[in-house]
Amino acid sequence: MTCRPHLIVMLTHHDRTVRNAYEIFEQCKRSKADFWGFKEQPLPLPQMKTLYTYMKEYGKTTFLEVVAYTEEECMKGAKMAVACGCDILLGTLFFDSINTFCKEHHLKYMPFVGRVTDRPSILNGTPKEMIAEAQSYLEKGVYGFDLLGYRYTGDAFSLNKRFVSEIDAPVCIAGSVDSYRRLDEIKEASPWAFTIGGAFFEHKFGKTFNEQIDNVCRYMDTLKGTP
Repeated sequence: MTCRPHLIVMLTHHDRTVRNAYEIFEQCKRSKADFWGFKEQPLPLPQMKTLYTYMKEYGKTTFLEVVAYTEEECMKGAKMAVACGCDILLGTLFFDSINTFCKEHHLKYMPFVGRVTDRPSILNGTPKEMIAEAQSYLEKGVYGFDLLGYRYTGDAFSLNKRFVSEIDAPVCIAGSVDSYRRLDEIKEASPWAFTIGGAFFEHKFGKTFNEQIDNVCRYMDTLKGTP
């Protein structure tokens, strides 16, 4: 990659949007992060729309990550993303109907790969299987992939590095990036983007939310090594 992986700030904890998401964004809207998002639960749709509109006013690229496994639930999440004017839909198991819907509404689609279950999500499968799955979805025109690397039951770092190197499309490594060691691994794997949500609420990268965002952004601009 010619630039550092993008941080996507997720206003989520335990795979659910926090109730005070609007207030947190208000405090951090001028931080170094340009990519922002949250989950499809539990905020009411009008609140979601209001927050996404506010993010857009500050020039942010917006994401909705949908943790859903049935076609009906996944389509509901995709429709939420369109209603909110999101730029990118993260998550959902892949369905042709979702892919078609996203294309029709000019919504970039980055589905899960592998066997994803539960909430918070768990990822199973082999790297070979996931890469083959991703390549089949690329043939159908998806934009990229939501790889739950650190939710993987196997060797997360090896999966992340191999998947990114073999897939010619944007890859977001999502979930449980909660240490500088893992940030070093993200640098080495060099995906297009990665998410941090819960780790910010648990103060893994500093004291305040805004401070942690900027700490991570600055760190990703440095050479590999501890802060």
